[in-house]
Amino acid sequence: MIDMERYVVSSLELHLFFARIMKEHALFLKAGFTPANQDFSREAAFYQREFEMLLRRAVQLSGGVVGGQVLSSGEIVTEFTADAEKKTQCFTGIRIDREITRMEAMLRCGGAARVTPALCRQVKRLNRTALHLLQGLIGFKERILNGMLRCRVFTTNYPLLIEHIIREAKLYQTFLCSAEREGRLDIQTMRETETFWNQIMMEHALFIRGLLDPAEGALVETSNTFAREYAALLSRAKTANDAAMLHRESLNETLKFREFKTAGVKGIESCEIRSIILPLLADHVLREANHYIRLLNA
Repeated sequence: MIDMERYVVSSLELHLFFARIMKEHALFLKAGFTPANQDFSREAAFYQREFEMLLRRAVQLSGGVVGGQVLSSGEIVTEFTADAEKKTQCFTGIRIDREITRMEAMLRCGGAARVTPALCRQVKRLNRTALHLLQGLIGFKERILNGMLRCRVFTTNYPLLIEHIIREAKLYQTFLCSAEREGRLDIQTMRETETFWNQIMMEHALFIRGLLDPAEGALVETSNTFAREYAALLSRAKTANDAAMLHRESLNETLKFREFKTAGVKGIESCEIRSIILPLLADHVLREANHYIRLLNA
């Protein structure tokens, strides 16, 4: 019973975070294509719809089951998500199932008593659906990257961003494969977690720097500083013997970066920051920082 509980709760918590991340990746890809790549646009729209349906189902199964730490972490939705979706839909013309966000905001935590064999079977089907979708989405992202690197595809997204979102999709896939093989998701050491997410945070800083208007000099420099500090953390991790100190440094750095990202979402949503950052992208990277902070505090 304990194993079943861990399998169900961990799987649902994983989907609540990563299925939303994947559907937003697909939206950002679609928004970045030109009219010359209509086939890619349609494929991105397909994956956005499929992961929206997956996320909706995960939300429906999660009520009274998932843990309070995840629900309160800000990794599923933030106070800015609903408005960010509304504005991004307006700016891009890409429809977003915004009802899911309202459903997520109403989720409440639960306990083992709500984990039943029937729920376990439903979660197993959900995991298998996610694995099938991820195989296709990863392949799609890799085709885009290969086309960009051979100058056969143009998109407003950086090649590094495509590599970045491939790594995130593969992490989701790895966790799900572990859940299906072993019934557990805690397969990374804290050092591995820190290495992965410090790399992600460093790249967020680089992307933010590159998408800010050059006139936003102070914000560009702050983004550069965060990128350098995360690069230094990654470098020290290769030789550091004091894991506890590195852990504290990663947490402190990410708490500071979260403050910067929060101010960024506010500034972008209120049109006070000059950039080409979609409001939903600003909220997206904030949620990833919140997720990482929860992992560091675990």
